[in-house]
Amino acid sequence: MMGERRSYLKMKTDSVAGSEVLSSDWKEVKNAMHKLADHAMKLGGLGFGTSFLKWVACAAAIYLLILDRTNWKTNILTSLLIPYIFFSLPTWLFGILRGDVGKWIALVAIVIRLFFPQHFREWFELPGALILLVVVAPGLIADTVKGNIIGIAICLAIGCYLLQEHIRASGGFRNSFTKSNGLSNSIGILLLFLYPVWALVVYIL
Repeated sequence: MMGERRSYLKMKTDSVAGSEVLSSDWKEVKNAMHKLADHAMKLGGLGFGTSFLKWVACAAAIYLLILDRTNWKTNILTSLLIPYIFFSLPTWLFGILRGDVGKWIALVAIVIRLFFPQHFREWFELPGALILLVVVAPGLIADTVKGNIIGIAICLAIGCYLLQEHIRASGGFRNSFTKSNGLSNSIGILLLFLYPVWALVVYIL
């Protein structure tokens, strides 16, 4: 009887221990799945934010290029917006322009510039330069530099330079945010910072 009782108690103890181990393992699995879901949602949200801000940055740069051709322009080096757009252009749009579509656009622009210069407007030059840059850029720049910290740093440096040049051209910080033409350019330049600052934060995280 004593032997059977000891055997029963041992089996019961082993069963309880096994149950506790399974329960502990199950809790660890649930915690791991919860962390995985949180990280996936976090990374997905950050990725979406980066893609969205790329569109905002490109729209802001195009907005500044358009302002440069109106009475709202200021004396800033708007040609720097071309490499900025190059490095901040959304991936799928960059892929389209780097393919046959961009090559055809570049070819037409070159033909018009060479043989029909009277029809090639001055404001075509910067957009044409952007298309040529996208099409002919080496893979090292287009595929590597564009998507890493170097491209982000270039965008941030361009934004800082344009901001300080705009403040200087406007006659000071106050005028850049109070005068009508200064304010319109200030808003566009400040929007240029959204993508590189956000992308830098994501890169650090």
